[in-house]
Amino acid sequence: MIDKISSFEYDEPVSFVVDENFAQERVDKILSFVIDNRSRSFVQGLFDKGLVTCNGRAVSKSFRPSCGDEIVFAVPEPVDLNIKKENIPLDIVYEDDSLLVVNKPRGMVVHPAPGNYEGTLVNALLWHCGDSLSGINGKIRPGIVHRIDKDTSGLLLVAKTDEAHVSLSEQIKAHSLDREYNAVVHGRLKESEGVVDAPIGRSSADRKKMCVTDKNSKDAVTHYEVIEEFPGFSLVRCILETGRTHQIRVHMAYLGHPVAGDPVYGPGGKPALEGGQCLHAAVLGFTHPVTGERIKLSAPLPPYFESFLSRLRSK
Repeated sequence: MIDKISSFEYDEPVSFVVDENFAQERVDKILSFVIDNRSRSFVQGLFDKGLVTCNGRAVSKSFRPSCGDEIVFAVPEPVDLNIKKENIPLDIVYEDDSLLVVNKPRGMVVHPAPGNYEGTLVNALLWHCGDSLSGINGKIRPGIVHRIDKDTSGLLLVAKTDEAHVSLSEQIKAHSLDREYNAVVHGRLKESEGVVDAPIGRSSADRKKMCVTDKNSKDAVTHYEVIEEFPGFSLVRCILETGRTHQIRVHMAYLGHPVAGDPVYGPGGKPALEGGQCLHAAVLGFTHPVTGERIKLSAPLPPYFESFLSRLRSK
């Protein structure tokens, strides 16, 4: 039996395989069953926008798939929300007319989404920058070039102009953006340094999670180096070659060394660190889209991270 799906990442492909219970049924009826808590008109809109495919080809709502066919759809982000400007303090590490770099605190959501329409980084940016944010990513993610998780702290690039946004996005695609993270992970790694080259896609067992998989996945490469070891934990430096959703968290868990405090990919039971994972985007390097200058910025470890390290060093 096909499982219902109720949670989505905007514009992220969601897939399922048609089983014998739904073979030769109209695909719009199948989606109406699969997509939980959404109206019939919502489902019809996916077909109107060409967002539903069967085995890689766009299909109409009257199409009848066979058993074993793979259906893929994407839920577009809403464009009619009135995102509020909020006077939330920002730790701005760098700013000019083209872009800015923010040191995001742990616990702040980057952009509005269901359940988090206020108090996000975007709400704060709209207050700080006004209309001076790129519009390439739409009304919900103005200026956002890349994201970091809610419970990850550290450096984040924001584009003020569309030209800067295009340039910075191209640098991400070309792997020329420097992104270095610090993390405390469970256990001691066998190798003091290494590379995790393992594709990441959405978990078929839990749509809220990502996993290492060959199905509907994207290449993902993380370089790591052990900086310091403690009883039961290690401080590591992780350098991203790619930037997939939850990449460091998924790759470290794949190695058997999940990030301390990670509520999703960490070990069961009480987390080693309260309030979220011990993961910090410490270094960000990029080529300025206007001047061509190579800029490299860093953010010191935040108090929560330093406090956890102190606890580990005192053992």
